[in-house]
Amino acid sequence: MNMATEKDHFHLLTAAWLALVALTLVSLGLGEWFRTALWLPLLVAAIIWCKGALVARCFIEAHVAHPFIRRVLAVFIAIAPTALVLTAFFGATLARWATL
Repeated sequence: MNMATEKDHFHLLTAAWLALVALTLVSLGLGEWFRTALWLPLLVAAIIWCKGALVARCFIEAHVAHPFIRRVLAVFIAIAPTALVLTAFFGATLARWATL
């Protein structure tokens, strides 16, 4: 690998890291400003999904992995936002189903 490729990769990783920090700050701000908004869990779930996809693409390099691994990773990334939305909108029902 030559120096130009290493530099390009470094800039991509730096941009990805800055995007993750920015998305984190946006989600914190949204949580503070729109605390009672009904649409907030959907937006935060979308931000979580974007962050997971960004980590998978830039840091784990899922785009070069075997298709099976790529699919497993995509499902894994989708679990957290899905759980957030389900618990936000159906928390009482899920808690009732989970009790013994």
